[in-house]
Amino acid sequence: MLADSPTSVSAMAPTAVSPRTSPAALKRHAPPRTSFSFDPIESAFAAFQAGEFLVVMDSEDRENEGDLIIAASQCTTEKMAWMIKHTSGYICIALPGERLNELELPPMVPDNQDRHRTAYTVTVDYKHGPYTFTSIPPSLTACITGTTTGISAADRSATVRALASPTSLPSDFTRPGHMVPLRARAGGVLTRMGHTESAVDLCLLTGLPPAGVLCELVNDDAQGTMARRDDCRAFADKWGLKMISVEMLAEWRRTHPDAQTISLS
Repeated sequence: MLADSPTSVSAMAPTAVSPRTSPAALKRHAPPRTSFSFDPIESAFAAFQAGEFLVVMDSEDRENEGDLIIAASQCTTEKMAWMIKHTSGYICIALPGERLNELELPPMVPDNQDRHRTAYTVTVDYKHGPYTFTSIPPSLTACITGTTTGISAADRSATVRALASPTSLPSDFTRPGHMVPLRARAGGVLTRMGHTESAVDLCLLTGLPPAGVLCELVNDDAQGTMARRDDCRAFADKWGLKMISVEMLAEWRRTHPDAQTISLS
């Protein structure tokens, strides 16, 4: 297949991505914890700003789930592939409502019946694709000018980086697609204690484009069960990731009401 041949394609991204260590290279065998604890939120901010994943837990009386969250502008093909492997695979991207309006991405359905009112929009693929093709027959050009299937890690990472780019236009995307945008509420976690708002708040507070990629962690078992608090802590320790909660983020914002971005110097 042309899209998988190293001699026929060269990768290109719609927005610049700083090189980062692959998550797989971070795997470590951490000593067992004697008691549960979250990581300091300041260290989580620093890791997120540097392009690392965070594990973000919501309350046990809400979804009781942990999401992997990363800035869309930092989500390379390798990071997307790693995310798909360790989550449910239903990768979403949280964006502010005004940006979704600019991109002409309306709600997925007129009557949202989701338990927590997660605001799904029409799904998209990046039209222009992550590849430049060379040395191919002219007859095949029309077949490969855009994303391939749209579902690959390369295609999905290209789509999220394009959604994070402030220069992208509505015409840069095809609908429907394989990436699921979510509309974050104005006010962030102070108005809705969700992973959607957490993803956008993390980007805004760390000075990154306000687009966060997120998906629920699942356990590596036969049933693919949802990862709960202690499962998420063990996963974060195994991979050297920081783990915080939505409530921690909300509390930080409440105690820093004037903060637009944080200083990590």
